[in-house]
Amino acid sequence: MFSEPVQSRAERRESSRQKVLASAERLFREQGFESTTVRRIAVDAGVSAGTVMAVGDKGTLLVSIFDGWIEAVHKARSSDHGTGEPPRVLTDAVNEAMALFEPFVTYFARNRELSREYAAIIVRGSHESEIFQNLALTLIAEVQEVLARSGLGADEAGSGARLVYFSYLGLLMTAANGALDEKAAAAQLRDVVTFVISKSGEEE
Repeated sequence: MFSEPVQSRAERRESSRQKVLASAERLFREQGFESTTVRRIAVDAGVSAGTVMAVGDKGTLLVSIFDGWIEAVHKARSSDHGTGEPPRVLTDAVNEAMALFEPFVTYFARNRELSREYAAIIVRGSHESEIFQNLALTLIAEVQEVLARSGLGADEAGSGARLVYFSYLGLLMTAANGALDEKAAAAQLRDVVTFVISKSGEEE
């Protein structure tokens, strides 16, 4: 009998999906989103064009790339980041909250063209994104935990986390479109976080 395990259909499908996404991301970054074709992605990934399209069109691939990376950041976060001592001063609390957003701001700044294209796809609503579903809830929960530890009550922490999240989202989309640079977007988000946390009455 066969000595090696036979790869299941689901495993083969997922393997092909990962190859397609890896090739798509590399080519999008090297050649640009518009210049990259489905056929080129297929050749690079070593699969058929039909296999690429089974994963998705170019818009779907780009959304999957961004969402997949953001999901990986959330999964990599320490599960006990909220079990330490409460921040002693306002600056500590703000820095802790801002640290949650820094990987995303940096990632979006890596390639403005792809970030703009991603933002345009999201705004058009033509492709579903996990950012506005499970990933949004995860980030809001992370921010809420920091706000609660900074001294806000449960209701204030929840409302504040949503305010910070949607401010972050708006600033991220604005920066992706070139109206703000990375530093300006981060500075404005810090202002929002400072305003929200200062409601706890904590002073520097």
